[in-house]
Order: sequence, then structure tokens, then C-alpha cells
Amino acid sequence: MFNHRHCGKTPYIISDALRKLTPYAHSRLVAQMDFGFWRYAFARHQFFAGGQSLLAIFPAKPISTPTHRYDHSYIFAELEKVNLFRNRLAHHEPVCFLPGHPRKDIAFSLHHYTLIRQLFKWMQIDEAALLFGIDHISKTLKDIDKL
Repeated sequence: MFNHRHCGKTPYIISDALRKLTPYAHSRLVAQMDFGFWRYAFARHQFFAGGQSLLAIFPAKPISTPTHRYDHSYIFAELEKVNLFRNRLAHHEPVCFLPGHPRKDIAFSLHHYTLIRQLFKWMQIDEAALLFGIDHISKTLKDIDKL
């Protein structure tokens, strides 16, 4: 379904993942896809090629209104924010400072942490249970803010 010129690299990413999986299992293929793949699943062409049903993974998301749409484009933009934040962390870039300034500021990190938890809630994932024992973000940000 993604073998469409507007779907970019999506069919190649899937084919490459399929080649690496032996033996094949649906769950292993899903796990093989990186965050960028899932983000782009909400991009216009991939979303429509996929049958427009992927929003069903967010059953608790707000209902769109005439002034604010919670559609695939909105989800794509939110996932882009998470992806860019993830990349900053992966590249050891500062995330607790004002951009371009040496002054600490946890607002950027706190905003993205809140966004991730919100997306979990929209998926009806009990984020407290999922992150139990490994979620030290709030405490760490508070400690940084006290410095």
C-alpha cells in the first residue's frame, strides 16, 4: 500500500526491515520500525495510503472542533516535536538551558515530557504503570531547577 511515489522512503524502510527478520513475525516487524517510521505514518501520503485508520491508536484524543483539528497532521506535528527532542538527547545536546544562553531553564524539557505523557494518555496507556520505577524525570527536573 505504500508503493506510491509520494510515500518517499517508506516502502524501502519496510522492505529493508523485512529482509532483516528471520523468522518473520508481525510483532517483530512492528518493533523493528524506528520512531521516524511511526511519525511518518501520520504524514499525509502515508496516512491516506494506509487507509486513514491509524488514528484509532489514540482512542482518548480530544475530538476535533472547527477551530482545532486533532487529525493526522496534528499527530504528525506532535510526534515531530518528540522526535526532535529525542534526537537532541541522543546527540547529547543541552535540553535544560534557554536556547543560545547559558541560563538553565527546564521548561523545554518539561514541555516535551508532558507531551509524551499526554500521547500515552491518548493511547489509553497507564503511563504511571508503564514508567513505574524508571521515571525519574520530574524529580530530576525539579533538582535541576533548584540549582
